[in-house]
Amino acid sequence: MRGNARTAVPLAALLLTLLPLWPVPAQASVTADGKPAVTLSTAQAGTGGSVTVSGSGWRSRTLLMLLVCGQATPARGLVGGTNSCANADGRAVTTDADGRFSRALPVAEPPVPCPCVVHVATATGAKAQADAVFQVAGHPVEPLPAQTAQGRLSVLSDTRLDGSGSLLTWFGAPPSRTLVFTVGNAGTAAVKDPVFQVGTAHGVFAPEWDERQWHGTLGPGERARVELPVELAAGAHGDYTVSLKYGATVLAEQPWGVGRPWGVTLFWILLCLVVPAAVFRVGMAVVDRVRPPRAARRPAHAPAAARRAPGRGRRRRTAGPPSRTAPSASNTTLPWFGPDTGPVGPAGRLSAPHEQRPTSPTTPAGRDPRE
Repeated sequence: MRGNARTAVPLAALLLTLLPLWPVPAQASVTADGKPAVTLSTAQAGTGGSVTVSGSGWRSRTLLMLLVCGQATPARGLVGGTNSCANADGRAVTTDADGRFSRALPVAEPPVPCPCVVHVATATGAKAQADAVFQVAGHPVEPLPAQTAQGRLSVLSDTRLDGSGSLLTWFGAPPSRTLVFTVGNAGTAAVKDPVFQVGTAHGVFAPEWDERQWHGTLGPGERARVELPVELAAGAHGDYTVSLKYGATVLAEQPWGVGRPWGVTLFWILLCLVVPAAVFRVGMAVVDRVRPPRAARRPAHAPAAARRAPGRGRRRRTAGPPSRTAPSASNTTLPWFGPDTGPVGPAGRLSAPHEQRPTSPTTPAGRDPRE
């Protein structure tokens, strides 16, 4: 009996030592208003391992993102936003018709120290999120920064982009919209003239942040409707993501599909058609001015009749049909009424046509031979 007692004491001490390391399921707290819940298969795992994440109470057929994040607790949320998560090792899952899901998530070290959580948030539709406590074995742990008595803003409604494109946008003008959302002060102090950061990201690129100040004061527990302008570069088109950040926390993200400026394409097509046509017309006009006139392009070897001086040759009337040859440009009078043709009467007038008979030796010159 004494030997058995001596053996049982070290065994009990060993069990008490290993008891804290025994994996137990971890579950996110479910609030009375029916917020979604997240359950983990184990509360601790090392890098390279995996943890099965299960959830219930989510909207049906909703796309969710699963991430391991540092500097976070279920009570305070993500202190550094999604920048404190292992985003490259995240996983996506879609809930079933009952709003449930189960997905294996690889364990990776977040870029900031623990305390850590498994963060589950909706990727599309209405914003919803839940956190479950998780410990990454071997990852450093540091206390969270102390909370100061100041205002803490949070988005209370879905963000949306108001506005539409114009004719100038169709021709490459910068697209612009208005980011509209409702914000509330969940802190213990008033917030006056808060400065938000609005970021725009194209595809997988990092967002470019611009500061936008909202003029107004939000007391503890108050809410207000905020409108912030958003503008892209000229000619921008494609899928963009508009992000809203206050301090170091990303409050919301909104997708934005920008159409292609087809007016610019139409302009280049018309330019490629109009410019060659205009150059062709200008070239033809220059050719018409440079080439010699038609009169100066007479052949060098002209016919002898065309080189004959007017008046030197005479044409006689013939009984045959008139010639079809066009009269020369230098002599436009009829051949039988030329200046040197036809009988001339007294006073230089032309005499009437009459019959001429040859005279005989027996007939006097002045008498009619029929007498």
